Parts: sequence; structure tokens; C-alpha cells
Amino acid sequence: MTGSVLALASALAGIPSAAAQEAPAQSGTAAELAEMRAQMAAMAERIAQLESDLAATDTGPETAATHVAAVPAAGPVPKAETGIAWKGAPEITGEGGWSFKPRGRLNIDAGFIDAPDSTGRPEGYGSTIRRARLGVQGDMPGGFGYKFEFDVAGNELDITDALISYETGDLTVSVGQRNQFQNLDELTSSLHSSFIERSAITDAFGFERKLGVSLEYAAGDVLLQSAVYNDNFDDLSNKNWGTAGRIVYLPKFGSNQLHLGASVDFSNLETGSSVRYRQRPLVAFTDERFINTGQISADSERALGLEAAGIFGQFHIAGETYWQSVNRPAGLENADFFGAYAEAGYFLTSGDQRGYKGGAFNRIKPANPVGEGGLGAWQINIRYDYLDLNDGPVIGGIQNAYHLSLIWTPTDHTRLLINYGKQDYTDAVFPTGTGDTSYSVDAFGVRAQLDF
Repeated sequence: MTGSVLALASALAGIPSAAAQEAPAQSGTAAELAEMRAQMAAMAERIAQLESDLAATDTGPETAATHVAAVPAAGPVPKAETGIAWKGAPEITGEGGWSFKPRGRLNIDAGFIDAPDSTGRPEGYGSTIRRARLGVQGDMPGGFGYKFEFDVAGNELDITDALISYETGDLTVSVGQRNQFQNLDELTSSLHSSFIERSAITDAFGFERKLGVSLEYAAGDVLLQSAVYNDNFDDLSNKNWGTAGRIVYLPKFGSNQLHLGASVDFSNLETGSSVRYRQRPLVAFTDERFINTGQISADSERALGLEAAGIFGQFHIAGETYWQSVNRPAGLENADFFGAYAEAGYFLTSGDQRGYKGGAFNRIKPANPVGEGGLGAWQINIRYDYLDLNDGPVIGGIQNAYHLSLIWTPTDHTRLLINYGKQDYTDAVFPTGTGDTSYSVDAFGVRAQLDF
């Protein structure tokens, strides 16, 4: 460009002066041309100076375009401050360790029970919304977390989980209402159980969420859990308090999982308190309890549990024993009760197995879910469920139950459970027309379940 300008200036400067001689009348025009030639010459000189200055700044064979604008070197693309992932429901993560995820579950049950007619107990078809829960959970900066969930089944609003947690290394501290550390079956979520209801000991002995402070320490193959608690939100305020502890050994061998555990629990009860131990015939859509201690005056409760389980490919086993003791006021005989169960299950679909995490059974994730060309996971389970509520002057009855379940898990977050249970009772609280208290009650139940 500079050469072109210089050429133009030279051309203008070299216009022959003869033009002025041939037209003396145009002397004014000649003066204007002379002035223009002087301006173009000055411009050419200035451009030449600028080109000289620019050349002096060159450090290599860059093109002139290099000097027009400095382009910063490309660096890593900064991460977005907010992200959204899908984990059954949208989980929103934010800068600094924040996260937020809605959660919920819906269990719809239906079925029937069949008891001897002469007992006078309602039987036949029944149905219920077993659980209808909504809540939120997430993390906060600094290792803190939160979880809040309530249940609206039965047209009542019940708080289930409501806690704040803090995690540092292998230790987790929680404050609020949660499941205490009674046993494997109770700590396994109802979303992941093998039957429509848990074993008899969890309901009969009053396992429930309680308000308190808990510690969990997980290191390698060992899990330690302990808690100090008051009572469930619905039962406060009172002077009841208790403490619980659990230890689990959970080694893993390849894809096989072993579980061995023990738990202890002590509850100190307010003066004048009473307890009652009783159990339904498998399904929850009936309020009939054919074994029942009735109200027992009590000062405190003590419990000891032992648990064992294993997952071996498509096969799993689990079993627990539980001793519940009631310390009664002075002058009354203490009472001891016992319960146990053993179960086994097998997946009919290749590649599927029970999930396990943190000392409890966890979510089943079908290897070939429905919607992706598969049939989901199909599983059969059997269980023997024993409960003895007889001791000394207390005659609450004995149960020997035999349960069978078929479970279809189409996707990670949907299930259909079909259960049959035969309960053989001794010393049942409802006699037949002939006074017999030893008889059987059959139960059949179906559950449709989803969660997010």
C-alpha cells in the first residue's frame, strides 16, 4: 500500500510544467495543483516514516496482520456455575459445593386376607396408598448436607426424615430425625426390600424414626454407627430418651458382598409409660393384629440384634435374630420377647443382582431395562418369619409365617411386587367360635411402586 501511495505522489509531482505555459490563463489551477502535489508528498513522507517505525518493532517473520490486533492464547473453557444432571429427578449443582434434588416415592397396595370366619375379624379385599412421600435433599459448602421428607399417605402429614449432616473424612455426623440403627431390614429402604413389608420384628418391636444425634464411621470393611435420641416428632414432647449402636463387617470379594452385623438399643421411658408389641398378617391395608401383647407397663426397653447377609451374583441370602426385653416397674415381672427371619432370593434375569451400600441393601439396577430393549429384572424370594410374643404372664401369641414374592423391576425407579403369605398362629388373641387360638391366616398383596 505504501508503494502505491508513493507512486501516486510521484506521478502527481511529475506533471509537466508545459501545461502551465500552454495555458497561462489557468495559472490559478496550476497553483492548486502545486499545492496538492506538496500535500501528497508530505503524506508519502509520513507513511514512509510510519512503515519504518513498524518495521523496527518486528521480532520475526510475522505478517502485518499480526500487529493489527493481539489475540489472546486459548485457555480452558471456564465451568458453568450451575449444572443439571438426571438421577431419577433433576439434581442441580452450583458453585462451591451446593446441590439440590427433589425426591419422592409412591407405593400403592391392594390385595386380600383370609381368616377363619368364626373369629369375627374383617377380611377380604383391601387397598391403601402405603406411602406418598415428597422431599428434598442436597449438599452445602463445607461438607454439610440436608434431607427433608414428609409423607401424606392416609390424609395425614407426617415428617419422616428431617436432618442436617456434616461429613469429614470417614466420619459423618447427623442431627435431626432419621431411622435409628436397629437392624439390616429396617435400615434397608422400603424402596429396595424383597417383600411388600419388612420382617415382623421391625413392626412388632416399634422400629421407627426418632429425633437425635448420630455418628457414622466407615473405614475399609468396617462400619460403626451410634446415636442418642429422644422420640418420633409425633410423640414429643416427653422425657423418653435412648441410645443405639451398630457394627457391621462388610467385605467384598469381586462381585460378591458379605455382611455381618450386630446392634444394641436401650430406651429409657418416662414414668408411667407402657409398650405394646403386635403384628399384622404381612400386608398393611388391614389393621387386624392376630398376635398382640396389649399394653405393658414399662420403665425401659433393651434390645440385641444379630444380622448376616450375602450377595453372590444373582443369588442373595439374609437373616436376623432379635431379642427385645422390657424392664417393668417394681413388683412386676420383666418380659423377654424374640423374633427372627431368614430369606433367600434369586434373579431370573441374567446380569441382575441386589444392590448394596453403606451396610444395607440398595437399589436394583436392571441390566436390560424396559425402554432399552430389555425385560427389566425379575426376582423371586422366599422368607420364613418367626415372632414370639409370649413370656411369663404376657401371652401375646406366636407367629410362624411363610412368605413368597415375585418382583418385576422394569427400570431403576419402578417396581411391581406380588406377595403371598401364610401365617400360622399359636395363642392368637382372637379365638374361633370353638375357642381355638391356633389357626392360619392367608394374605395376598400387590404393590405398584415408583420413586424419584
